[in-house]
Amino acid sequence: MYQKTTIHRLERESQDIMFIEGYTGWGFTINGDKVVGPCAVLPRAILQWNVGTHQDITAESLALFRLLEPRIEIVVLGTGDKVERLDPAVLRLMRQCGIAVEVQDTPNACATFNFLTSERRVAAAGLIPPPGIRRPSDVVAG
Repeated sequence: MYQKTTIHRLERESQDIMFIEGYTGWGFTINGDKVVGPCAVLPRAILQWNVGTHQDITAESLALFRLLEPRIEIVVLGTGDKVERLDPAVLRLMRQCGIAVEVQDTPNACATFNFLTSERRVAAAGLIPPPGIRRPSDVVAG
């Protein structure tokens, strides 16, 4: 009864919204730009993120998200091809700073980030490419 739905983005709503268009095991396509390796996607910028695996996600590697103005409401962390457990003390520190943290596998983190930004939430993402994906994958905004 149910059929697969395909969504094609014809036009960006606004040039100032970050949109993750796809990902591979090598990196991401964000607003038409290719980004190699882990990255931090901020409301108006994309930065290389100096982490290799989920074990490198520490209070220090998340400091960038705590320092931004206007304050980030939520950080979506993509930990690769599966959800990984992060240090509870690091997550507690982020909550104490008033920033919610959502930890997901990278494909779901990309979709969650796109949904949050489409809702005009002040969101950021820290993404580690999922190593098992060789070809570009389409990411559908929530």
